[in-house]
Amino acid sequence: MSGRLEGRVAIVTGAGRGIGRSEALLLAAEGARVVVNDLGGSPAGEGADASPAEEVVAEIKKAGGDAVANFDSVASMEAGERMVKQAIDTWGRLDIVVNNAGILRDRMIFNTTEQEWDDVIAVHLKGHFTVTKFASMVFRQQRSGRLIGTGSSSGLGNMGQANYAAAKEGIAGLFRTLARDLGRYGVTANYIRPGAATRLTQSPEMEQARLRSAAQGLARAGGGASLDDRGPDRVAPFVVWLCTDAAANVNGQDFGVSGNTVSLYSQPTPVNNIYRQGGWTLDALDEVFPQTIGRGLVNPMPPQAPK
Repeated sequence: MSGRLEGRVAIVTGAGRGIGRSEALLLAAEGARVVVNDLGGSPAGEGADASPAEEVVAEIKKAGGDAVANFDSVASMEAGERMVKQAIDTWGRLDIVVNNAGILRDRMIFNTTEQEWDDVIAVHLKGHFTVTKFASMVFRQQRSGRLIGTGSSSGLGNMGQANYAAAKEGIAGLFRTLARDLGRYGVTANYIRPGAATRLTQSPEMEQARLRSAAQGLARAGGGASLDDRGPDRVAPFVVWLCTDAAANVNGQDFGVSGNTVSLYSQPTPVNNIYRQGGWTLDALDEVFPQTIGRGLVNPMPPQAPK
């Protein structure tokens, strides 16, 4: 243990299993005291079980660290406020929030129900807001803090995951904005797209998503790595590093973390443009678009003949 985070206090959501568990354990190993949040539900977000969070707390304490369990659902504003209050009531401060909790309700868009859409958006996107909202009030006042968002390369487009992809790219926009809202107060907000073998990523739903993507030549980064190289413990070090003083000037960035690789994603920016004095007409677009910014564009899923 090097003590890079000695005296700091962290909240990790969804920390009972997988990536969140590895993050909580490593934060504690570096000296942070940790609120271990986990509802303990199924991959679809059903049910509740206190044991995953309690087991992580016990593991941290056995190793000589300090932690408390929290069993709230991140989809609740009251729960987000309670988590922040719990950290401050227990240790008198809060320095780090790692938003990690997530569920899956995969379905092709024409089969997706309103409930499946709402549940995924609530846990992923709203769940990042509920804790971050109240943590940011503390961070602004103390003029320091670290916020980590957890997204997915599926947010770049993955068949059968419209709700999940929309939530994940919503988090990307949220964190680019958090960096601008809070950077002046000494707070950083960065976003990762992890690739790891976890309960969620090894679920039948994610396996089907991978197969659909592979069939269309849309395999995601890190998909070829062995399961040993794609363990959750391979994601945690970069996340924890972003919480240290060494990363004080890393803000508003989008990273891929998978296996043995850390990638920096580009920020969205126009790659080409066309201009016409007086604006565009349909006839002008018919003439100009195919020869300019439309040149080389490829339909990722061209129409197929009915079977």
